[in-house]
Amino acid sequence: MAMFRNLEPIVGLSRAWGISVLTAYLFSLENLHRPNSQGTAQVENLMWCCERFIGDNIDNFSRQGIRLQVVGDTSRMSGSLRRAAAEADEATRHNSQLHVMLGFCYSGKWDIAQACQELARAARANELSPDDIDESLLASRLATSVAGEFSADADLVIRTGGELRLSNFPLWQVAYAEFFFTDKAWPDFGEADYLEVLRSFQSRDRRFGL
Repeated sequence: MAMFRNLEPIVGLSRAWGISVLTAYLFSLENLHRPNSQGTAQVENLMWCCERFIGDNIDNFSRQGIRLQVVGDTSRMSGSLRRAAAEADEATRHNSQLHVMLGFCYSGKWDIAQACQELARAARANELSPDDIDESLLASRLATSVAGEFSADADLVIRTGGELRLSNFPLWQVAYAEFFFTDKAWPDFGEADYLEVLRSFQSRDRRFGL
């Protein structure tokens, strides 16, 4: 549960700061390819931990007006995690104080590919013309589009653990995002660290590609 333990205070601080959407990238599709039986056990444990985090926080998030959803390839999740995700979706669907998305069995490349597949199926069914497809339409078919108007472009990406790579984060959504890199591993990343990041973000001159 180490990777989930500090997520609750981060969610609370995000709500207090008036942040609209918080996405926690917890488990990539690449993680499913961990070798041998030990890797399989780790994957199963992470799914159980995510399921438990959802169950432990549905009521609390509901009271705070927080929307909670899991985004990712549901076909690769365990049945119990899918049920927990569906329960959270239903229980918090009318909340609007903060939208929390848990990226699980997710990858940026997968998200773009599945959005293209959905648009291709719609074009084949004559529901739209290929000429109708633009950035806005593709963005509306991404898994993260569940966050509505705030889902197309991320404002800030926090990369923990001293890594200087994206690791297949939501690629389309971070086109204009600001990046913050920290040597702290995610389990050690606390409220004070998050406040440092938010204050740094406030001081930046955002140029949106210019």
